Amino acid sequence: MAVMKKPKIKSIPYEEFKDNETFEQLVAELNQNGTNVIVHSLDELIDWGRSNSLWPLTFATSCCGIEFMAVCAARYDIARFGFEVTRNSPRQADVILVSGTITTKMAPVLKRLYDQMADPKYVVAIGGCSISGGPFKKSYHVVEGVDNIIPVNVYVPGCPPRPESFLYGMMQLQRIVKVENFFGTTNRKERDPYGREMDKANEELLNTAEEA
Repeated sequence: MAVMKKPKIKSIPYEEFKDNETFEQLVAELNQNGTNVIVHSLDELIDWGRSNSLWPLTFATSCCGIEFMAVCAARYDIARFGFEVTRNSPRQADVILVSGTITTKMAPVLKRLYDQMADPKYVVAIGGCSISGGPFKKSYHVVEGVDNIIPVNVYVPGCPPRPESFLYGMMQLQRIVKVENFFGTTNRKERDPYGREMDKANEELLNTAEEA
């Protein structure tokens, strides 16, 4: 027999949680004299709005871009989650969906686009090529994971990943956004791969791109 997990809500017993009539009566009393009350933290309200209106940057370099087109079409309809407003300018985008292979020539371009985005900004690595290099992992001209260039928030594995995986990865990004602090405290920073340790690697990538 399956055991149903009861929700644990602060200061509300489970029996009262199921009692909708009491809440409806309270709302009717509040509205009787024209009183409109919203009881919630402003942080959660803003994060709810941000998580449901993430604008992705149009950035696809190979076959994972076809999956991106499929997930935006009518069958899967990414608009249900508020991600359909793709932007061609990094200054208007909230998240980079790295869909495809990143070569050493493309690496400086990707880094420049990331730097031009306004904070808070996010990165989703979609497919094996963007996560680890994919079938080109041992190749001389492919970056073995975009996390060597920019910090990544969510990884969506697959070659290419199905649209369902794509949507699941975006839902995980929504969860990250919803727990962030917009006021007061600071959020935990992602590890910056372009710190002191990566300055040298960055120069080597640029030199390789110039020589090629």
